[in-house]
Amino acid sequence: MQIDVCNGDADGLCAVVQWRLHAPQGARLLTGLKRDIELLERVQAVRGDGVLVCDISLRRNHSALLRLLDAGVSVRYFDHHEAGDIPVHPLLDAHIDTASDTCTSLLVDRYLGGRFRAWAVVGAFGDNLIRVAERLAQEVGLSAQECRQLRDLGESINYNAYGDQEQDVHIPPWQLFQTMVRYSNPLHLLQHESIGQELSALRQGDLQQAKTLEPYRQTERAQVYWLPDTAWSRRVIGSMGNALTSTDPARAYALLRPAAGGGVVVSVRAPQLAQVGAVDLCRPFGGGGRMGAAGIDHLPLAQVEPFIRAFFATRWAHAPSAPGAP
Repeated sequence: MQIDVCNGDADGLCAVVQWRLHAPQGARLLTGLKRDIELLERVQAVRGDGVLVCDISLRRNHSALLRLLDAGVSVRYFDHHEAGDIPVHPLLDAHIDTASDTCTSLLVDRYLGGRFRAWAVVGAFGDNLIRVAERLAQEVGLSAQECRQLRDLGESINYNAYGDQEQDVHIPPWQLFQTMVRYSNPLHLLQHESIGQELSALRQGDLQQAKTLEPYRQTERAQVYWLPDTAWSRRVIGSMGNALTSTDPARAYALLRPAAGGGVVVSVRAPQLAQVGAVDLCRPFGGGGRMGAAGIDHLPLAQVEPFIRAFFATRWAHAPSAPGAP
């Protein structure tokens, strides 16, 4: 049995789409919403089975990964989040790169030699790697209009992953994947399916509501926003953070919204011009992520003020590219 496990955002889905176009077989997909990270805990596999993991933190899934390896399950792992200790095991094929200018879709693209690069472009746009995605689009000869189409698709797929429950999003990520994987070229998906346009319209509508919000606190280099407890804010928090950094790439942003069951959810974007420091900020508060974008699934109310102080005290610095990064 083959099981594919991925985050339900654009990067995770586009990574698995590339792999399944490369190696089509009847794999079972296990995915979830953006903050469904510890997905390997849900995997039930036995000796001889294979698991493909894309775009979920190895650090957050370390124990479950060891359980699978010890049971004789082979695991191929692609990810760009903070990993912690990577196990050394004959059944583990790990491709981990935490450079700020890469993402999981790009790691799969690198492994496959660019065979389905247009999907990697979609994943990179969804992960807010705008300059990297534009460069790749030019390399494969996409026109400016096609590049804009793929950017909108990537950002819309990514938007669809945000929410506390499936009812918050337009289409469950597992169902969206079934449509995506039917097309070797995402431009063909846009020609023959309406889902890209539907998600784009919903995202733009939510972003218009987000634009009415004033910063909760701000300095010259950073802003904090407090979002209301509504379905649209649960959906738009990621897109809003990415849109803000695109508008003012020298500024950092922290977006807070009420969490189910109390406390708050936090989404952090480092400045686009200095994509490092986000995960270091969130880690002491129980969060995770990567250098340019990170978050906290549940921040107690008593920790909100200490977090905001730490956010404004952060000194954002440029991160060097990793050797061989796309």
